[in-house]
Amino acid sequence: MQADIKTMTANGVYAMSAVTALTAQNTTGVTDILEATPSFLKAQLDAVFTDIFPDAVKLGMVSSGALIAVIADALTRYGAKHIVVDPVMVATSGAALLRPDAMGVLKEQLLPLAEILTPNIPEAELLTGMEIRCPADMERAAQAISEEYGCAVLCKGGHDLNDANDLLWQKGTARWFRGRRIKNPNTHGTGCTLSSAIASNLAKGYDLASSVERAKAYISGALAAQLDLGKGRGPMDHLFDLRSRFIGEDRA
Repeated sequence: MQADIKTMTANGVYAMSAVTALTAQNTTGVTDILEATPSFLKAQLDAVFTDIFPDAVKLGMVSSGALIAVIADALTRYGAKHIVVDPVMVATSGAALLRPDAMGVLKEQLLPLAEILTPNIPEAELLTGMEIRCPADMERAAQAISEEYGCAVLCKGGHDLNDANDLLWQKGTARWFRGRRIKNPNTHGTGCTLSSAIASNLAKGYDLASSVERAKAYISGALAAQLDLGKGRGPMDHLFDLRSRFIGEDRA
């Protein structure tokens, strides 16, 4: 959530949030999770949509079917637009992040509402049942997901497949976005950051391909800033391009 808000701020939009779960985590891992109740999540979503109606929506990890159903209902009732879904289903460690009941609800109620899905390789494999081992596999998987849910798909590279090259499948056409390879081990939150940057640009009126292109340029800059914090896989510098007279040297 912190990465989402920083990304949206840096990309020139105002972020509003509905928290599905609180996490106890740092750069070394997650130690505990406290989920919101469905009724409280509904209250948060109602508070957002009835006051400052969002021009785009970004969704990340939602672990239970009940919470996914609440989100899908709110997006439908309010006629939300430019919905970007980052289908967070697998942790970096390989552990499943969805409860057994959640996958079906995700596929049936939430994914069909998306304008674009942004799965990484393991998530695309879960959504399709395919094994992805090469760029051609990425194209086949993205096409299958797009046809299944009626949306665009950004199949993200990495995972020892093709570094930072991502594939956008939109309306039956594949477009590759070649990323700049940046040697930086601190990549915590890159998926959240990319999807939030895409949503930010959609909110500002950019078309989908331009939004993806701008988002990739932003994340490259954040990684290239080489922020190094924490004992584990640290965050990138989301505000690398921010210029303010309130940012400068610490007071002596």
